[in-house]
Amino acid sequence: MSAACSICEVGPRDGLQNERAIVPARDKIRFVELLLAAGLREIEVTSFVSPKWVPQLADAEEVLLGVAGAARTHGALLSALVPNEKGLERALACGVGKVAVFTAASEGFTRRNINASIAESIARFEPVVRGAHAAGVAVRGYVSCIVRCPYDGPVSPDAVAETAERLLAVGVDELDLGETLGVATADEIAQVLERCARVRPLGEIVLHLHDTQGRARECVRRAVALGVRAFDGSAGGIGGCPYAPGAAGNIATEALDRELAALGYATSIDRGALAEAAGFIVSALAAARAGG
Repeated sequence: MSAACSICEVGPRDGLQNERAIVPARDKIRFVELLLAAGLREIEVTSFVSPKWVPQLADAEEVLLGVAGAARTHGALLSALVPNEKGLERALACGVGKVAVFTAASEGFTRRNINASIAESIARFEPVVRGAHAAGVAVRGYVSCIVRCPYDGPVSPDAVAETAERLLAVGVDELDLGETLGVATADEIAQVLERCARVRPLGEIVLHLHDTQGRARECVRRAVALGVRAFDGSAGGIGGCPYAPGAAGNIATEALDRELAALGYATSIDRGALAEAAGFIVSALAAARAGG
């Protein structure tokens, strides 16, 4: 397998953010350390949002600083989601290598999630992008609800492309397209990707899939055939979205890695070590839910 695909591990942030049972910071740190040992070279560790809205990630500084040494040892990139300039300031103080901003292709979802229109959300990102670039840090731009919204229903590929164009216009370095509900068919994903290819080459776009209907692997196959070479995954398939009722977890990193290998693409992952990381966080979640 000479060709390669990249996987960004989002379990520590997107995988845990919807969990009401608080996982201790020490377990989050250990989870990231195990992911690094498994060969993941980009990990979205946390989010610098208000603890009022996402209590699970109130320990953002502790966790990010706690894994910084291991990341340096493994030569890995650590990133964090930031909603505004205050979040960016906190993230930069912890030495992140990349930050992410978040909007959607659906007005209803954006309103429920960040209490703003799509246009307002992107306007808020302008100083964040400037500040990150001034600090030498790259910016990922998430576009959520690329196929369907829990509030507005079907989302058109044109709406996704328009939102992507707006993000690029304010200077984001990377586009990440999120199928938030996990209900898309491969054909629907293809329609979105083919439209967004006019905005940015598919080899430079990241695809973020959830697996509510068990079709994520089919979507991966179609995306790879079209030219996508970067995906998000969550070890153990943990995750969901607090603003997307019914959405199950992200595609499991293990399943994503196996699918890419079956298609002839190499990743940096040690499968045995990844299984250990996935088992650890599933057990930690079970203990947290049980109050232990």
